[in-house]
Amino acid sequence: MTRKYKHVQEYEKEILTLREEGLTHREIGEQLGFSLQEVRKFLERYRGKQRKIEAGQAIHKKGRPCKNDNELPPSIQRLDKLSQMKYVMASKDRYIKRLEMENELLRDFLSRTERK
Repeated sequence: MTRKYKHVQEYEKEILTLREEGLTHREIGEQLGFSLQEVRKFLERYRGKQRKIEAGQAIHKKGRPCKNDNELPPSIQRLDKLSQMKYVMASKDRYIKRLEMENELLRDFLSRTERK
């Protein structure tokens, strides 16, 4: 018997609306064809992302960066402008800190090799 694969994040809106209606994780999973653990872990990851967004922290993607990295992720685009700007500023701050660290490492390297 073959199982048709469904990605949990494709059903994000449905899961959240069913959760707001008061259904349990098991009932949501039965309705949409997911296991209890898949629904539970999805909601856990979703709440973690929302906490980071509200705190103004940048969300780090895993793996190789996308080619169109200058676009905001869909989860950020749905938020108000203030939250979007907090996300952009956190991303820029992270980039600046990385450049400062690289600059400091290069200065240390040059000073230790006596190149000025």
